[in-house]
Amino acid sequence: MVEVVELRANGGHIFMGVSERDAHGAVLAKTNAVIWQSTANTILSEFERATGAQLAPGIKLLVRARPVFKSLHGFTLEIDAIDSEYTLGDLEARKREIRERLQAEGVFAANKQLPAPWDFNAVLVVAPEGGAGLGDFQAEANRLEQFGICRFTYAYSRFQGKGAAKEVCDALQAALSAWTITTPHQPDAVVIIRGGGAVNDLAWLNDYDLARFICDLPIPVLTGIGHERDSTMLDEVANIKFDTPSKVIAGIEQVIVRRAVEAKANYQQVSNLAARVVQSVKAKAETLDMTVRGDALRHLAQGKQSTAGLLSAIQVDAMQAVRSASEQSRETLQMVKTEAMVQLADAKREVPSLWSQVTVGAKHAIRTASAEGDALIGGVIERAQRDAMRARQATEEALGSVSTTAKLLVREGATRSEALMREIAGQGPEKTLNRGFAIVRTEKGVPLTRAAQATDGSAIEIQFQDGRVAATTGKHL
Repeated sequence: MVEVVELRANGGHIFMGVSERDAHGAVLAKTNAVIWQSTANTILSEFERATGAQLAPGIKLLVRARPVFKSLHGFTLEIDAIDSEYTLGDLEARKREIRERLQAEGVFAANKQLPAPWDFNAVLVVAPEGGAGLGDFQAEANRLEQFGICRFTYAYSRFQGKGAAKEVCDALQAALSAWTITTPHQPDAVVIIRGGGAVNDLAWLNDYDLARFICDLPIPVLTGIGHERDSTMLDEVANIKFDTPSKVIAGIEQVIVRRAVEAKANYQQVSNLAARVVQSVKAKAETLDMTVRGDALRHLAQGKQSTAGLLSAIQVDAMQAVRSASEQSRETLQMVKTEAMVQLADAKREVPSLWSQVTVGAKHAIRTASAEGDALIGGVIERAQRDAMRARQATEEALGSVSTTAKLLVREGATRSEALMREIAGQGPEKTLNRGFAIVRTEKGVPLTRAAQATDGSAIEIQFQDGRVAATTGKHL
């Protein structure tokens, strides 16, 4: 078993510097090896076909060689066969060692167990700068970013050669640190992509430190490395593995499209529900408005009837008072005249001898009585006028009171109507549901307001504050 230290070609011949190491990695021996053109085409094509790897510094080989010493080249090993199974086994052994170590530490499936991104708005991409795989990815990613659907931030690193795994870790760590400074939220996912290549080129990513970094990352990692047949430790520990960079961006697009379709359907459902609720509230508002208007008109009619009744009663009382005063005045005048005639007759009958004196006295009495009668009649008329004036004032005051009362009733009705309208406007299905009520609808969404509308065995829907329940009606109680 040898490890290729350096590699060069000359005229179709392959010259290599090789070394052999012990189990601890210490170099036991170094020498030069050569694959002559006569055998290179055969053994190298078969090796590359079986392993997918190419000869390069750092690859380990199990070869069949013949030691040769020549004056021109010195001591060399002439290789005439390469065991492809050994190289494949070495690559797999390295992956198995890393896998078992991560499993023993309990972190192998940590990133894979994170919830897959529900949607994509911002993505951090790590890739070799200028690589073909990155170009395939950006062909679609730029279109998404152009329309403001998803933002992509890129970090670049070598993906092969000695120290490549550490560069990937450093680039990813630096990009995440810069992200937290400029953006309050973490990216939805970290994407690691690289185009196809030889197996030993991809093998540089089979690194414990890089794999452990991915396992400890609290963000879902999506990989698209190489081709469909390629698999690295990053693919094994990632949240989602895609075969190629193109399939990574296609997967992101599929999630975005699926969420857009769901959002459209949800919006349509909310719109339909809102339209039904608005229609229901509008119908209730119209019903309450008719009720309020009817109550206001009824109160106004009652006020008018009360006013008309009071006015009629006042008019009747006033007429009765005038009639009573007039009758009392006539009775008083008749009494005065009757008394005067009686006294005159008595005087003529009882004092004939003093006729002249009586005549004088009678005349005097008549004049006095006439004056008193005139005064009494004037007093009666004045009293009747005062009573009539008081009746008129009482009538005017009653009319003013009735008008004021009617205005107050109308204003009160308007105030109550406005209060009812505000109460109606402030009410809605959500507040009613929050107070512990529920809305019962038919299977078609028509509200049920009476038990008679629910036929036995029909399907209904009950809406509570936190959701809806389907039910079936039973026998009426």
